[in-house]
Amino acid sequence: MYIALYILLAVVGIILLLGLIAPKSYDVNRSVEIAKPTAEVFEYIKYLKNNDTWSPWARKDPNMQKKFTGTDGEVGAISYWNGNKDVGEGEQEITKIIPGKRIEGQLRFLKPWKSTSDCYLDVEKGTNNGTKVTWGFKGNNKFPMSIMMLFMSMDKMVGKDFEEGLASLKSQMES
Repeated sequence: MYIALYILLAVVGIILLLGLIAPKSYDVNRSVEIAKPTAEVFEYIKYLKNNDTWSPWARKDPNMQKKFTGTDGEVGAISYWNGNKDVGEGEQEITKIIPGKRIEGQLRFLKPWKSTSDCYLDVEKGTNNGTKVTWGFKGNNKFPMSIMMLFMSMDKMVGKDFEEGLASLKSQMES
């Protein structure tokens, strides 16, 4: 009887300890330099519909259902998707635009699990009149998901996808 109680208390203690030391947030981003003027790059990337031309997730499920609401390229525009197990279901909403500099959005994942993250695209003057584009997303790890992040890396999970997407964007814009 007492042994079962001690085991239960030990398990609860371990879970609480892991919850205390687990990462509470994440911020994954990648950058690329594009040999095009900043204004031209910004004008292209601010449209959600254009994301499908360079997004690695669009290639993972070319048959995914898409729906757009609001005025694309403006605050409040939403891109909804429902696809295979590689892309899941969710939506992205433009929440803030700093003209010529930054587009902020919110990613709301519905499947395979519910979560919300903030996403962003930053542009700044690069070298040789080019443009540096930084694509990223950040959010908070809620308990108990935070414990899982002790054994998984958000950077490793999506970093390569960001690199692939930015390489595709660069290729498209420079061709």
